[in-house]
Amino acid sequence: MRILSKEQEQKKEEKEIKLFGKWSFKDVEVKDLGLKRYISLKPVVVPHTMGRHEHKRFGKSEVNIVERLVNDLMRPGKNAGKKAKAINIVKHAFEIIHLHTGRNPIEVLVRAVENAALCEDTTRIAYGGIVYHLSVDVSPQRRVDLALRHICEGAQQAAMHSPRSIEECLAEELILAANHDMKSYAVSRRHELERIAQASR
Repeated sequence: MRILSKEQEQKKEEKEIKLFGKWSFKDVEVKDLGLKRYISLKPVVVPHTMGRHEHKRFGKSEVNIVERLVNDLMRPGKNAGKKAKAINIVKHAFEIIHLHTGRNPIEVLVRAVENAALCEDTTRIAYGGIVYHLSVDVSPQRRVDLALRHICEGAQQAAMHSPRSIEECLAEELILAANHDMKSYAVSRRHELERIAQASR
């Protein structure tokens, strides 16, 4: 019986889909209840769905969170439209995260998104020729969007005119954001925007 159970365990391990054949989605959990529906942890080997979500409303909430990070790295600039390059950047950044922390990089990414997702923002309201800012709550979908955007912006700014590679900068940004460190661009941006929103209540 013992031999059978070992063989069955090996088969289960072989069947498990791991990101880049290394990182498991199994034990990764979203702790922020507001973001649970919008951070997809659907197992994939390569984060590339060919944009199938594009024509469906809110379809991006079903796209794996790693692929959404890859897509955000392709913002206008050096890396616009180069998805294979963006996937390689994320792959190497995940290796660096694992070396530095010993944790599952997917879990580090999820924690970083949760810590960088702002809850309150401002909107412009024009009333009788006067424009003023009013504090508003941010929808969960936009919270994830802005968190990923700020993480990528922080990594790209740190890598610009720097001897460090984008992979190292992205890994550092994710680790700092996951630890809720104010040195992280995404976390400091969240606090700054929330402070402005609080003053506009």
